[in-house]
Amino acid sequence: MKRLQNQFREKLFFSVLLLLSFFSLFGQEDKQAPKEVKIDSLYREDQFYFGFNYNTLQELPAGVSQQKFSIGISGGFLRDMPINKLRTKAFATGLGVSYNNYNQNIGITGTAQEAMYSVLGSSGFDKNKFTQLLIDVPVEFRWRTSTYESYKFWRIYGGMKFSYLAYSKSVLENSEGRTVITNNADFNKFLYGLYLSAGYNTFNVYAYYGLNPIFKSAEIDGQKINTNAVTVGVIFYIL
Repeated sequence: MKRLQNQFREKLFFSVLLLLSFFSLFGQEDKQAPKEVKIDSLYREDQFYFGFNYNTLQELPAGVSQQKFSIGISGGFLRDMPINKLRTKAFATGLGVSYNNYNQNIGITGTAQEAMYSVLGSSGFDKNKFTQLLIDVPVEFRWRTSTYESYKFWRIYGGMKFSYLAYSKSVLENSEGRTVITNNADFNKFLYGLYLSAGYNTFNVYAYYGLNPIFKSAEIDGQKINTNAVTVGVIFYIL
């Protein structure tokens, strides 16, 4: 009887040991690390951009000043071309449009082919401005702290913007009536300048400095108008 009890205990011990081994093996298989998901590290920061700006004019002729608040808006798309393994440095180019408004006291009369220019007194007009619609081709160098896992990062983008004047309009309202001139031949058709944007995530500050004058042949009392544009504002990048 005692011998049978000992045999039963031995069988029970080995059965429990075998069962524990099975559960231990099953648990180890269940806890294996999940397979790594392959992530495409060849990402690009291709982006749409939208900007809201305050426009100023530099190198103004004597007696000329800006009136009221001059605004501008811009938008477009940029193609990203990384140049290092971490993809934190890149070149980018694209296509965009800009609309710029300038309120000032340069009176423009005559016609689009033979415009005349004068300095208006502060009380000599009710409204005076010119606007421009530009087709932009920016070319920029990019530095950022981006990764393929996050869209929120610091950035500094800078470069040169080349612009083609697609449409212009000047409006003068004074005691003599209303003068409107479209596509004034004295405006420079091609403009270019340096720009810089910097910020974090979607929100960034922006500045542009025109390197050539807005007018190519306009004069006031024999003095050439060498006015160039300077723009400051904010720009938003959206993937």
